[in-house]
Amino acid sequence: MSKSNLKDLSIFNNDGAIFMGGQRSIDQCKVSLLGVPYDGTCCFRPGARFGPSAVREDSYGIETYCPQLNLDLEDIKFADLGSLDIPLGDAKLTIDYVKDAIDILLKNNLKPLIIGGEHSITTGILKSIITNYPELIMIQLDAHADLRDEWLGSKFSHACTMKRCLEILPSKNIFQIGIRSGTKSEFLEMNNTKRLIKHTYGDNAKYLDKALKNFKGKPIYLTFDLDWFDPSIMPGTGTPEPGGYFWGDFAAIVEVLKSHNLIGADVVELSPKLDNSGISTILAAKVIRSLIMLLNK
Repeated sequence: MSKSNLKDLSIFNNDGAIFMGGQRSIDQCKVSLLGVPYDGTCCFRPGARFGPSAVREDSYGIETYCPQLNLDLEDIKFADLGSLDIPLGDAKLTIDYVKDAIDILLKNNLKPLIIGGEHSITTGILKSIITNYPELIMIQLDAHADLRDEWLGSKFSHACTMKRCLEILPSKNIFQIGIRSGTKSEFLEMNNTKRLIKHTYGDNAKYLDKALKNFKGKPIYLTFDLDWFDPSIMPGTGTPEPGGYFWGDFAAIVEVLKSHNLIGADVVELSPKLDNSGISTILAAKVIRSLIMLLNK
């Protein structure tokens, strides 16, 4: 790694805990975690800015071994570069900061795994990634469509994330799974464009598998809003929505993604202080463990 790259990486704040099994150095790493502690456009229950630190601290509550993937974090070299220091309250500037941070990770040949923070940060990630992957396909796991053009006077709200992503994504290929809340116009748009992918509770992800048949080998980016899970197992999120999914449903999606080219992901909207039991944070950490393994190919 060049001297200039070392200087670039030094901009991240790596005080505090590190995700279980991670290293601060990028030596021999394909994957890098980066936290973005921002929740400036939260429109219901704030607290997602505490997500990155909480998930790192609680990651030690799960095993390093994943029986589904038959992989162990102890056998994987991955970097945890800490968190991005971002301006409080300015959503557009935050998105620009995130874009610049992902540029640095990509320049160092790292697959980004971003820990939020709220969902608005995904736009910044995508702005960077499409410069390297113009054929990129997005998969969104979420309870909400996030297709509003603006919300509470802002076009950069977390309620507008997928609208902003569609505007800049060259392929326009976004598959939205688990959406169960949104406006009538948002649902009309998803259904008319066939972006809304059915996922049956407790079943395999056959509809996602079918949707991805023609995209074998294409780069895929996963954005995962944790309110996709049912509030009974994920109460620690800002906008919980009844009727959600469970761990087995996520595992079914992992089975599909195993045979595809996942090049990056984010896990957003964990608000740990809203769940005194800590179950939500453990669940988020387990999701991240799976994603590290999928990305490390």
